[in-house]
Amino acid sequence: MTAPVRPNNLEAFWMPYTANRQFKQNPRLLVAAKDMYYTSDDGRQILDGTAGLWCVNAGHGRAKIVEAVSAQVAELDYAPAFQMGHPKAFELAARLAGMMPSPLDHVFFTNSGSESVDTALKIALAYHRARGKGTKFRLLGRERGYHGVGFGGISVGGISGNRKTFGTLLTGVDHIRHTHDLERNAFTRGEPEYGAEFAEDLEKVIALHDASNIAALIVEPVAGSTGVLIPPKGYLKRLREICDKHDILLIFDEVITGFGRLGTPFAVDYFDVVPDMVCTAKGITSGVVPMGAVFASKKIYDTFMDAPENTIELFHGYTYSAHPVACAAALATLDIYAEEGLLTRAAELADYWADALHSLKGLPHVIDIRNLGLIGAIELDPIAGAPTKRAFSIFLKAFENNLMIRTTGDIIALSPPLIIEKTHIDQIFETLGRLLKQAD
Repeated sequence: MTAPVRPNNLEAFWMPYTANRQFKQNPRLLVAAKDMYYTSDDGRQILDGTAGLWCVNAGHGRAKIVEAVSAQVAELDYAPAFQMGHPKAFELAARLAGMMPSPLDHVFFTNSGSESVDTALKIALAYHRARGKGTKFRLLGRERGYHGVGFGGISVGGISGNRKTFGTLLTGVDHIRHTHDLERNAFTRGEPEYGAEFAEDLEKVIALHDASNIAALIVEPVAGSTGVLIPPKGYLKRLREICDKHDILLIFDEVITGFGRLGTPFAVDYFDVVPDMVCTAKGITSGVVPMGAVFASKKIYDTFMDAPENTIELFHGYTYSAHPVACAAALATLDIYAEEGLLTRAAELADYWADALHSLKGLPHVIDIRNLGLIGAIELDPIAGAPTKRAFSIFLKAFENNLMIRTTGDIIALSPPLIIEKTHIDQIFETLGRLLKQAD
């Protein structure tokens, strides 16, 4: 075992979404990664049960991506995307558009899921204005939804901890109810049988504000960061029908479900529901370089193209939109997905994954288990007066036992790299089973 490799000063870095004081008293530092494993600063191999932050779909340290990034830095390190272009941006956009069902055939590049969400919301507002329906300004989200950390994303998001300290946020936003129904759907394998009727809450909100004032509804097909909430059968199709009825754009936030997580390229394919826009990031480069993308339908793009020639159609974009290095990483990532069949591999392992996950039913404090593709959640009964403590203590013990998991509230969330083997699945759930039996 190598000696710990630790910086002398941990104070300067204000860490995101972290209990900073707790962490800096006993830091968990990662110094290398390869395939399914991180290496900790004390030389241990930590099995990655979360694909980093839901993003390392192709596994760590992939040579093809490393080589593509290195070559791109040497050839063209940066090119502006405003009034200029570079070949890989157009190549990548065309390849991505070819992965989506028609009419989602245009791609706007961003640098993260948060930026993808804010981009889609701005496009929705500008689209209605461009077609002479500028009164359609309201944006709808969903309770317990997570759509990144921009002001647009937290406004349409529905996780209270992300919202409560940031003032009024965007005005003109409302939310439909979430789909979690522990009483009827606990321990469901895959899509729950009950709850499609929750989509009717959209009709109620539309009646309150009137459809003439509503621009778009954004939902995660599978709500990830709130604790893996699987949509009930028929729920997403019903949302699509209601949005069509009232001329409301439907936006899918596929930052987590995109690029193979459910056993299909996108949740659009899994649920056979085509929204008007799709937000992506994370798996687009397997987490190697920050990048995101918004897929937009032909009707949306064409509406903007009706503007006078030689004028900017959409006053929006980022310094690093379609960054050459990110594009190179994404193209290499797509090659790996295609060559190794990773975008459908989760379907091959889904039953084995579900069996292993649901084997934890009956262990102390486990009140629900949920799964779809290679996503899983274990919901725990919270400690009275100390919410989140039970799950977080298991997170800490798991790291000590060479396993990385995620927790949100008192829910353990799992989303391993798509290169996972059955032996890794066995290791994940053997470790979790042992820790749950010991949980206070």
